[in-house]
Amino acid sequence: MSMTLAPGERTGCVRIPASKSQAHRLLICAALGAGETTVECDGVSADIEATARCLSALGAHMEAAGAGRFKVSPITRAPEGRCELYCGESGSTLRFLLPVAGALGVRAVFHMEGRLPERPLAPLDDVLRAHGMSITRQGESLACERKLTPGEYEISGGVSSQYISGLLLALPRLDADSRLTVTGTLESAGYVAMTEDALRLAGIEYEKHGQSYDIPGRQAGRLPEACRAEGDWSNAAFFLCMGALSRGGVTVRGLDMASLQGDRAVLDILRRFGAEVEPLCGGARVRRGALRAIEIDAAQIPDLVPVLGVTAAAARGTTRIINAGRLRLKESDRLKSTARLIASLGGTAEELPDGLIIHGREALDGGSVETWRDHRIAMAAAAAACVCRNAVSLDDSRCVEKSYPRFWEDYASLELQGDKA
Repeated sequence: MSMTLAPGERTGCVRIPASKSQAHRLLICAALGAGETTVECDGVSADIEATARCLSALGAHMEAAGAGRFKVSPITRAPEGRCELYCGESGSTLRFLLPVAGALGVRAVFHMEGRLPERPLAPLDDVLRAHGMSITRQGESLACERKLTPGEYEISGGVSSQYISGLLLALPRLDADSRLTVTGTLESAGYVAMTEDALRLAGIEYEKHGQSYDIPGRQAGRLPEACRAEGDWSNAAFFLCMGALSRGGVTVRGLDMASLQGDRAVLDILRRFGAEVEPLCGGARVRRGALRAIEIDAAQIPDLVPVLGVTAAAARGTTRIINAGRLRLKESDRLKSTARLIASLGGTAEELPDGLIIHGREALDGGSVETWRDHRIAMAAAAAACVCRNAVSLDDSRCVEKSYPRFWEDYASLELQGDKA
């Protein structure tokens, strides 16, 4: 569904929904645990629905216990016959639950949509095959069978942190002890830290030595009877950047200021841009300052690149974003789609093999934006409207349902301050 956004700065306050990254992990730990748990997740996105749906197909009982609450009864016996797992476009669902399916020893078919079939699984699939699983590609589906065997696991940390998280969630369920060694530089380390935190909360034991994990087998663990996913810093970044582009500022509530989420770094980056950042209890307020160009290393914060890109387009000077090559493998090629977003609104951005060069200007013109059906491109375009002279038209507004279903409702709650920056 297309949408037209009025140009001008925004001001107001929003309460951010739950972190889908943490919700994935809590739901999986609950399903693999030894007791019933209620997981509260304010604002259930399409990706979280996919994980809940797949865990149900694997034998967990997922009962809706009110808006955004899942009452989870764990898997007590691996289902007989073939499990049909519908992942939608969720890379986390696929990459977390493929090793889990192997730990359970089930026959399963993972059904993928959108760009997910094009996104990489290597070397995760190779590692799983080397430890007993059979994995075959069937068009836009992936079939697996046979049980994972315990032992020595080694995987690169430079492709996707989700591979490491999937193995950390699965290996405690095996019949004997395992060691997982991550080689090379670990990208998006904050997400692995979130997995470690979820395992500790569930009482799963492991020992970490540098980038290696010694993981005892035959563990189920048990989450508390009730747990709540914290606010999502990745989604908060869109509103925090709107604040950085608006003199009246935007306040975001519902955040853990000591969160392990790597995207909490958005506050420090906005300070470096020259925005006024005021930490609050459970949130932050950001307003526009004299924005100036900076260099951004995106190795640990790839999801922030689209909205930081449009922020850079309104900062004086030339901003360089580096170490962002993995963005080419997201819901869209996000280096290309971010550069095109900026250009379509009258800005100037150059693609590099693993980054962007963005030449800032006082204001953008506005115009028509192709979202590439990518939720983060659509939400970045909404932030860009704060510094546009004319309206911003999107070809697809519904793509935000992947991660932030109520985004447009929260966006509309902000007060429009004027017709240009």
